[in-house]
Amino acid sequence: MVRARVDARGVDIRLDVAQGSIVAVLGPNGAGKSTLLGVVSGLLRPDTGRVELGGRLLTDTATGVAVASHDRSVVLLAQQALLFPHLTVAANVEFAPRSAGVGRREARARAVRWLKEVDAEDLADRRPHELSGGQAQRVALARALAAEPRLLLLDEPMAALDVTATPVLRSLLRRVLRDSGRTALLVTHDPLDVLALADRVILLEGGRIVEDGPVRRVLTRPRSAFAARIAGVNLVTGTGCEDALESTGGHVYGRVHADCVPGAPAVAVFAPSAVAVYTDPPHGSPRNALRATVAELEARGSTVLVRSDSGIAAEITTAALADLDIHPGDSVWFVVKATEVGIHPAALGV
Repeated sequence: MVRARVDARGVDIRLDVAQGSIVAVLGPNGAGKSTLLGVVSGLLRPDTGRVELGGRLLTDTATGVAVASHDRSVVLLAQQALLFPHLTVAANVEFAPRSAGVGRREARARAVRWLKEVDAEDLADRRPHELSGGQAQRVALARALAAEPRLLLLDEPMAALDVTATPVLRSLLRRVLRDSGRTALLVTHDPLDVLALADRVILLEGGRIVEDGPVRRVLTRPRSAFAARIAGVNLVTGTGCEDALESTGGHVYGRVHADCVPGAPAVAVFAPSAVAVYTDPPHGSPRNALRATVAELEARGSTVLVRSDSGIAAEITTAALADLDIHPGDSVWFVVKATEVGIHPAALGV
């Protein structure tokens, strides 16, 4: 449980995390993700707030409680492995339990166990400079788990890895976290991390939680622009109507969710693959025909993402692009069927 306000950073967060769950923390730069981890880990004292872990009070500004970082049973795994260069891999992993007062024999046993769990037992006698980035991060994970924390904080642990090491560590993290029933907060910008590892997603914007829900719901029905970008879908903001969204560009018709209240902030969400592109005004009377200016073209294998200056994107085949013969700066029409559009309540602050 976290209740924290950090005035200098404009952060005010209230968050409860169930034991054994993995919560992904998303948000743009400056949204408050690092502040949240700092408050939970004890590296940052909030102006007002309270942090509890498993019934144990770690921070309480009202009573002056502030348990030291090393005594919280909270471990942070960051982008960089930060292994001690003068110690072997085994000694690095042993360091965590030893610093917590565990005896040498038990610390060694934990190191052996966790190096095996992360498929790094053959690295035990190496020094950090002899490891690849992926190997070093596996060792850092073993060191974190050897401390047997009640909460693991994962701060973009795969951001510094190359494309071959990332899926290996992601798969490893999934197995280890699930098998151990570990509680974790995962800060990431990668939707694959969210889908592979998390049970729940929270989205921070402007220091507040603006979205909170199961992974599938947040990524299939995002209510904010940032969540839509993570999910790879289009999002138009506006005000809910009976059968549409009233936006600055006109009405967007779609399937209106039961939670939408007429006159309240809402968003229309649809996939780029649902958008057809025309160079002339479309014939007939399509429900949603949006005038757009092409901003950029992005190749995606056999398809191309046509992104407009408003941020809305259409995904079309390379053959269709050749037929259309469009380029950045050209004026086009984006057409999407109403049945492909979901209209939902907007996130707080949108």
